[in-house]
Amino acid sequence: MNGYLVPANAKKGTLILNVFRPIDAIIFGVGAFISLLLFVIINSSSTFLILIACLPVAVTGFLVIPIPNYHNVLCAIQSIYRFFMGRRNYKWRGWCFYEKFGKEDK
Repeated sequence: MNGYLVPANAKKGTLILNVFRPIDAIIFGVGAFISLLLFVIINSSSTFLILIACLPVAVTGFLVIPIPNYHNVLCAIQSIYRFFMGRRNYKWRGWCFYEKFGKEDK
């Protein structure tokens, strides 16, 4: 009815569990593996050391968690990084650009 050619949720079918990209699953898997490895190595009942062992899975989970208006925090961080570290000299040529010709160019 609204004239859309592609349904709004067409991209979700290409994602893992309709939310995560493959790189998100890899990042979270690496964080979970490192946390499990730290749990095996530390083998302590200290609360502080257990929290330290949980940090990799918490950080990677934070990076891949879906947030509104972006796919996830990792995409938002990448966009912010590209904006501030990218080229600052923007070349504009749009619909409002008029080429001016002198009398000799006509």
